[in-house]
Amino acid sequence: MIVVRITMNALPEKQLEVLQTLLSMIEPTSKEPGCLNFTAFSDIQDKNCFGLIQEWKTRQDLNHHIRSHRFNVLLGTKTLLSEPPDIQIHTVSLSEGVEAVDATRGKKS
Repeated sequence: MIVVRITMNALPEKQLEVLQTLLSMIEPTSKEPGCLNFTAFSDIQDKNCFGLIQEWKTRQDLNHHIRSHRFNVLLGTKTLLSEPPDIQIHTVSLSEGVEAVDATRGKKS
């Protein structure tokens, strides 16, 4: 699985425009082949700070998304931001759930 984390800091006067752009991307991106999750959120302490978490089945699926018009729209928001977006791409080889927490804490599920 590939996890993409994007942090964006909107200019205060452009906050609503960034928010609307992100909201418009959630449903269509979620329907792209290989998209497991696409979530947008805002910082509860700074209304101008937004984040995106994307999960993709394969790097090929992510690469297809990166070449898409929708991703171009996301990159186009850079004029609305106080600094360039922070984009991090992580390849995940293992995912664990509550069982790992319980095992670490010595609890039986």
